[in-house]
Amino acid sequence: MRSLQASDLMTLEEYHKARIEFRAKVLAHKKDRQVSIGPNMTLYFEDWLTIKYQVQEMLRIERIFESEAIEEELNAYVPLIPDGSNFKATFMIEFPDPAVRHRELAQLIGVEDKVYIQASGYDRVYAIADEDLERANEEKTSAVHFLRFELDPEMVKGLKNSVDISFGITHPNYQYSVRKLPETVRAALVADLV
Repeated sequence: MRSLQASDLMTLEEYHKARIEFRAKVLAHKKDRQVSIGPNMTLYFEDWLTIKYQVQEMLRIERIFESEAIEEELNAYVPLIPDGSNFKATFMIEFPDPAVRHRELAQLIGVEDKVYIQASGYDRVYAIADEDLERANEEKTSAVHFLRFELDPEMVKGLKNSVDISFGITHPNYQYSVRKLPETVRAALVADLV
């Protein structure tokens, strides 16, 4: 899979001019890269384009133009790009009311380790969570996690041959699944595999 490099990025001035059009393109792209599991949790699957957008936005917000600082941003975000044998996702736990969110996050400790993908005819693959840093403690989990679903070669082959994909969560306090993805979402995810 193609990595994101500094040469792929626009300068701050170029990005300022292209931002509205580029943002619309990325938001349209992201619509087929998300899976809601139950009423309060969503996987937002990352790829080269979504991470390029994230880096460009961080450079814009923080007014970063020095090459060393740009490399630091790339080093932070590039690991979120799938590398051909996996899916990588930002996992959001979404409770709009702050008091409810605080209470629920305390009840959902460890949920990030209970998220799975299953291809028809294959075993479940549970996510590897938060490889960059710990996002939970003894009192609560975080509302945002970064997940990697590492797939074996046979499962990749099956997915590329159109087997159905399902996702689910098996936490005692949150048990939901999505049995079959819309074809547009399935196709967008399978495009991440080599």
